Amino acid sequence: MEFFHTLETILTTETPHEKIKKFRDFYAAYQAGNIKPHGDFTPKVFTRPSFHEVCEIVPATTLPKRGSLSTQKGKAWLVHSVLHIEYSAIDLALDHAYRFSGMPKAYYDDWLEVAEDEVRHFLMLEEILHELGYPYGSFPVHSFLFDVSQRSLDLLTRMAVVPRYLEASGLDSSPLVIQKLQRIADKESQKIIAALEVILEEEIDHVRKGDRWFVWACEKEGVSPESYFDIVEKILPGAKKQKAYVNVASRKKAGFSCDEIRVISSQPCEE
Repeated sequence: MEFFHTLETILTTETPHEKIKKFRDFYAAYQAGNIKPHGDFTPKVFTRPSFHEVCEIVPATTLPKRGSLSTQKGKAWLVHSVLHIEYSAIDLALDHAYRFSGMPKAYYDDWLEVAEDEVRHFLMLEEILHELGYPYGSFPVHSFLFDVSQRSLDLLTRMAVVPRYLEASGLDSSPLVIQKLQRIADKESQKIIAALEVILEEEIDHVRKGDRWFVWACEKEGVSPESYFDIVEKILPGAKKQKAYVNVASRKKAGFSCDEIRVISSQPCEE
């Protein structure tokens, strides 16, 4: 089993549970030391996300508004939205490993570990979604995360934009969703909250891994880590825009400095 070609096969697998099985077989072999990289591999730029046969894909700006969280359908739509992010994150982590050859083994260890975390998150949320009466693909989704990943094709940009910007944004949004669900406080909401709390805690480590390899890429390219927002702005104009809420504590755990946090927030931050 060859490392990069096998990852390409997993990335292009369109059925979620088939993808997960292939990944877990691959990951077990990787952990056992039975997978080796091949020297002449050239990664592809993918033109469509692997979920295109499972979900109706619409522009992010035209997604219908979710219904009230006090309704079964509203909760299901919320769970589906997060579930889709976690499924996209499986491919993002795999693509981090697939796209960049010649990296230290620790780099591949990190992103395959993240992919396994995202698989667990997906399966945990999918179980809740099924209990609410809906399968994955029941609601329209966007491909924004995939689209951005395929525009971030060098290591420095990828680490800045995907784990350190887009995934870090999840650290800010999750507590707000949890607060809304806490106001409803029914049995289904409590189960969703428990899942979101697990995901939030583990996503801190994912962003921290992105921070580690962003700093590594900066050192290799002779770029100052202080250029972070300038790098992100090339792919995502408006990245410096102030947010209404930033999860300062979680971002600091994930490697953000107070100087960086102050760019996007007026909230207090102490080193």
